[in-house]
Amino acid sequence: MASVRLDNVRKVYGNGQVAVHGASFEVADGELMVLVGPSGCGKSTLLRMIAGLEEISGGTLSIGDRVVNEVAPKDRDIAMVFQNYALYPHMTVAENLAFGLKLRGHPRAVIEQRVNAAAETLGLGQMLGKLPREMSGGQRQRVALGRALVREPAVFLLDEPLSNLDAKLRHSMRTEIARLHRQLGATMIYVTHDQVEAMTLGQRIVVLKDGQIQQIDTPMALYEHPANLFVAGFLGSPAMNVLHGRLERAEGLRLVLDAGLSIPLGDARVGEDWLGKAVAMGVRPEHLQPVAPDAAGFDTQVEGVEPVGNEVFVNMTLGPHALVSRLPPRQLPRAGGGLRMAVDPAHLHFFDADSGRRLW
Repeated sequence: MASVRLDNVRKVYGNGQVAVHGASFEVADGELMVLVGPSGCGKSTLLRMIAGLEEISGGTLSIGDRVVNEVAPKDRDIAMVFQNYALYPHMTVAENLAFGLKLRGHPRAVIEQRVNAAAETLGLGQMLGKLPREMSGGQRQRVALGRALVREPAVFLLDEPLSNLDAKLRHSMRTEIARLHRQLGATMIYVTHDQVEAMTLGQRIVVLKDGQIQQIDTPMALYEHPANLFVAGFLGSPAMNVLHGRLERAEGLRLVLDAGLSIPLGDARVGEDWLGKAVAMGVRPEHLQPVAPDAAGFDTQVEGVEPVGNEVFVNMTLGPHALVSRLPPRQLPRAGGGLRMAVDPAHLHFFDADSGRRLW
């Protein structure tokens, strides 16, 4: 296996469009790194530059100790798994797995050994004689993974490999990929727009927006300490509640909203120099909870209740502001009724209202 290092890597198309603005990060040997962001953020372009399928406009890309900017894809010692499986429909599973090795001139004994090992690892041993059309989507995706696996590359690249699967299959394939990574100790770079995939698979995550890296960290560090409003809103389901207002000390610390509304913040830690200034305050749904009618808090109107089994999402409004709370299953509040809520002052996030960057 090998590390992958990007140093100010850029992609500019002929029409002047900048797809990637100076990306710099390193994927350690044996690490599973996830690139995540909305459509058009540059994540697949970055992966294709690592694979050699897109020309690099600037910066340096290294795999191991070798700069590969001008190295052909076949000579980079990488294997790529695509979104659409890209299996040969007229070939059996065994033939699909072996095809790349045959092209590279490997001996028949080596091909047979690698194909059988990959089939055993991925639970395809009883399917080697089947054609792709005779298999489910999850099985075909495992064949696509196996075709990369038999290569024994230095780096695995996976470009949204689960987006064509239904929810149950996506969950099982996430587990499969995580198990495969642990078993192989492989260097993997995984691209997805799905923040659940990113949070559950990545040892570290690169969050991208408009071709620029917003933050790189472990999943829980990103969730608990987002660097800006975009990261705060992108990671987490339901998304973080964000309210814009002024910080004031009036009968304790408060976030003063428009229309005379305010939210008591208890003993939340804030930078004193931001008192009286406009901020954006974020609170995760699990840190917005009901309180007794006479407790410190604020009154909301319940707009809808979504029980999903092990938890309940309560959608409510505070004046013109929409909020959502995550609650354990219990007696549900009534849609159309009132509910007094309070924020957990130990789990509040504050951002500059103009730039969106995290404060203190």
